[in-house]
Amino acid sequence: MQVSVETISGLERRMTVGIPAERIENEVNKRLQQTARRARIDGFRPGKVPMSVIRKRFGASARQEVIGEVIQSSFYEAIVQEKLNPAGAPSVEPKELSEGKDFEYIATFEVYPEVTLGDFAQISVERIESEVTDADLDNMLEILRKQHTSYEAVEREAANDDQLTIDFTGRIDGEAFAGGTASNTKLVLGSGRMIPGFEDGLVGAKAGESRTVSVTFPEDYQNLDLAGKAAEFEIMVHEVAEARLPELNDEFFARFGVEEGGLEGFRAEVRKNMERELRQAIKGKTKTQVMDGLLKTNEVEVPKALISSEIDRLRQQAVQQFGGANFDPSQLPAELFEDQARRRVTLGLIVAEIVKQNEIKPDEDRVRAMVEELASAYQEPQQVINWYMQNEQQLAEIQSVVLEEQVVDTVLQKAKVTEKKVSYEEAVKPAQPELEEAAEGSEDE
Repeated sequence: MQVSVETISGLERRMTVGIPAERIENEVNKRLQQTARRARIDGFRPGKVPMSVIRKRFGASARQEVIGEVIQSSFYEAIVQEKLNPAGAPSVEPKELSEGKDFEYIATFEVYPEVTLGDFAQISVERIESEVTDADLDNMLEILRKQHTSYEAVEREAANDDQLTIDFTGRIDGEAFAGGTASNTKLVLGSGRMIPGFEDGLVGAKAGESRTVSVTFPEDYQNLDLAGKAAEFEIMVHEVAEARLPELNDEFFARFGVEEGGLEGFRAEVRKNMERELRQAIKGKTKTQVMDGLLKTNEVEVPKALISSEIDRLRQQAVQQFGGANFDPSQLPAELFEDQARRRVTLGLIVAEIVKQNEIKPDEDRVRAMVEELASAYQEPQQVINWYMQNEQQLAEIQSVVLEEQVVDTVLQKAKVTEKKVSYEEAVKPAQPELEEAAEGSEDE
């Protein structure tokens, strides 16, 4: 087998592979002999069909099958021989298919880049410190109560935080417009659900009262036909209902799976969940800064094939997220996902190189600890632990996350790290990460 490799551009290679005719013909003859033993052709007994007939009838198809298999096997042999690491499937162009002649094909593909890691000392990370205070816990209990608010009808004027049941019809220049009419809709005053002025116009209204409220649609309103236009809404108030927060009692605690311990037991359970959320938030924000730093300090040429593959994966995720079971993901524009895909793939290559150079393997104690922490959120934690430990695919996902944490730790040992103490609320507030994490991009390695 003869192999020559040409560099077309940075990562793109053109490899020409020549296969001796003897290899092709031997494989074709084997295939035809197997066919002859089982072929059934009118006028001949099974197994007695002359080879000339077999070759005439099945020779072309047998040759095509052999060519396909030889391309696949010889391509693998060639990249091993030439010490190449293809990124994605090759584009193959056969050059000669004539019987009795050497076969040659050209395979064009990209290779993985050689990643030269930058200096981790150039990465700056602000690691936050925080804790769950009693005030944070009290605030969370109020949030949980508000999430379970009920409403009770009252005979008084409506005020902010009341829930109104209303009918309304909107008109512009005296004409009703699409989407401007509703019946028996629930609206909490002060929620900001309606356009500015609508809810304010209902403060002080009573059940059975009709009001006309004048408003102006915002200039940036999503419906461009209505943006910036003045409108009048005729509103009928059917009911004014006052918010009722649930009591902190056993019935309320049971909604969250806390059956024993009363208020103190419930507070302890909520605090435990808040502390777990805090740990994850701090860990996540630290990791994001590390990944951002790795991207800034490492220039990597990324194979287009890997970006394309990641775009397809993100398309699939988007369709699954929005429940488009019958929607073809390929219809989503690639441009929507290109930047995110490039970030993921680039980080995947960098992280893989850090793992390789530092010979990092998932710490089994940390894997077990992560499984136990995940399981602690369930009523039967031991069952969850057993499920993870016995499920190879799920356990592999945990190991991948732990491996990334160990990469982060490796970088932090040399990075410029400062500490910043913040409140619980600020610590758990979702950040707007500049760059995506490497979790999925590294799977292409």
